[in-house]
Amino acid sequence: MNRYPIWKYLVIAITLVIAALYTLPNFFGEAPAVQVSSLKAMAKIDAGTVSRVQDALKAAGITAEDVVLEGNSVRARLDSPDNQLKAKDAIQKALIPDAADPSYVVALNLVSRSPAWLRSVHAMPMYLGLDLRGGVHFMLQVDMQAALTKRTDSLTGDLRLALREKSLRYEDLRREGTSIQMRLPDAATAEAVGRLVQEQFADLQTRSEPDGGKIKLAASIKPEAVRRVQEQALKQNITTLHNRINELGVSEPVIQQQGLDRIVVQLPGVQDTAKAKDILGRTATLEMRLVDESAEARAAELAGGLVPFSSEKFMERDGRPIILKKQVVLTGESLTDAQPGFDSQSQQPKVDLTVDAKGGRIMRDVSRENLKKRMAIVLFEKGKGEVLTAPVIQGELGNRFQISGSMTTVEANDLALLLRAGSLAAPMDIIEERTIGPSLGAENIAKGFNSVIWGFIVIVAFMALYYTLFGLISGLALAVNLLMLVAVLSMLQATLTLPGMAAMALALGMAIDSNVLINERVREELRNGAAPQAAIHAGYDRAWATILDSNITTLIAGLALLVFGSGPVRGFAVVHCIGILTSMFSAVFFSRGLVNLWYGRQKKLKSVSIGTVWRPGADAQP
Repeated sequence: MNRYPIWKYLVIAITLVIAALYTLPNFFGEAPAVQVSSLKAMAKIDAGTVSRVQDALKAAGITAEDVVLEGNSVRARLDSPDNQLKAKDAIQKALIPDAADPSYVVALNLVSRSPAWLRSVHAMPMYLGLDLRGGVHFMLQVDMQAALTKRTDSLTGDLRLALREKSLRYEDLRREGTSIQMRLPDAATAEAVGRLVQEQFADLQTRSEPDGGKIKLAASIKPEAVRRVQEQALKQNITTLHNRINELGVSEPVIQQQGLDRIVVQLPGVQDTAKAKDILGRTATLEMRLVDESAEARAAELAGGLVPFSSEKFMERDGRPIILKKQVVLTGESLTDAQPGFDSQSQQPKVDLTVDAKGGRIMRDVSRENLKKRMAIVLFEKGKGEVLTAPVIQGELGNRFQISGSMTTVEANDLALLLRAGSLAAPMDIIEERTIGPSLGAENIAKGFNSVIWGFIVIVAFMALYYTLFGLISGLALAVNLLMLVAVLSMLQATLTLPGMAAMALALGMAIDSNVLINERVREELRNGAAPQAAIHAGYDRAWATILDSNITTLIAGLALLVFGSGPVRGFAVVHCIGILTSMFSAVFFSRGLVNLWYGRQKKLKSVSIGTVWRPGADAQP
């Protein structure tokens, strides 16, 4: 009756092993480390960077515990803060020969001390949020009006070019706010312009009215297109911020949308607010220039000779010099989109670019005059320019053209991302900032940890006193619940915040409710005269429906917090929801497994250790 098949015990054993494995990294603490990240767009972080870091440490006589490539950065783990500072100096000298023009950021950081065998199975500790580790918090507001104005400017140029191509006359065409105002000579022209807008400009809607014998036609962006422009501006700004945060050496930044026009940026471990502001507000620009293919320019590239007066020297992505003409063909302001893809003929990776009407006209003229010559795309950051690519012009270009060549799929995706997110889509203002010191974060960790541990101890002590052996089994189930909760949070690489620790403490109190229901149900069966084995079986079976109902209703409340909440509320909701799910496994499945293992094989069971069981009539005289 009260026996589990072997496969159920195997499920419990495997679950405990996995939970212990992924909880383990949280107990190793953090070690001082040096993190190397890319400062410039084309400074790649790869296995070659790892080798250069290792060589620099070896030359300085510093022994690193570990040097690994993690994501877009290289991290060297050291054994002491003194060696950390020495390693930073050595790596800076090796990777940044010119301090005025750095390609990398070498930053101090803290990394987990987890051994390599744990990292090999992707067992990593939970991230600590801003309130536990310290750092800076920014609330940025995106200027959506500027994004709409920029889009309207682009549409104004496109419309002016389209009217010219269709030979449609107009007396005036200008942008006013986020609408395009046109003054047309007659109703027939106005009707033709309306058809043109409907056919070629799906984002615009028109409205006309008489204006002293003329026709005044206003074209405005449709509401759905306005929302799309705002969403794209917000997404591009978030992508750009992600690209820039690496410079600060932050391993787990929080960059997320809040509301329709705000972005929250949390940088745990960063205390230099001024530098963080500088990085977040940094601008990057794109330029397209022709490659100087004269004999003097070739000599300057190959032999390091004098650069022609009308040209400038830049570096390509592979480190080779390239001479470009000073005249700028096109800037990134004309670029409206960049998407990766594959060439239909060669099946090689490519990047499709789209520019506005003015840019398309310039590209047509320049490409027609410079067939079979090279045009470079240069990214400027902090006044320094780097050549992203320099393809050969194969034909006449227009509003849409492609970049192809010896690129991998990953490189094509990266290039498209850089072209799209090289600069902010709309300006942002910092409307809120907070700095949290590391000492306050350490105090929060200690208080949160103590609240969880003391809550656990008091609950287990009460259960053991009140329900004896069944209480001890409930305590073990509660420990398993805590183990599984931490393991799941670690596997998800969730960021643990102070509200999350409060939810963890609350989860312990709620998880024990299920065991209380089971134990009281078993007691009730014993009071009614049921045999011990039958009482255990009925207690678990009949309590299950109540446990399921109560947990589902609580889970619904947690999901509502997760969906509609933001910031700390979401952090609380994540831990709360996971704690409910793990408690249902530990309180019912795991605890019954222990009870079955202890009592299930006793054929003539006369009593169970579940505290005092009062029976009706027990005090009556014989």
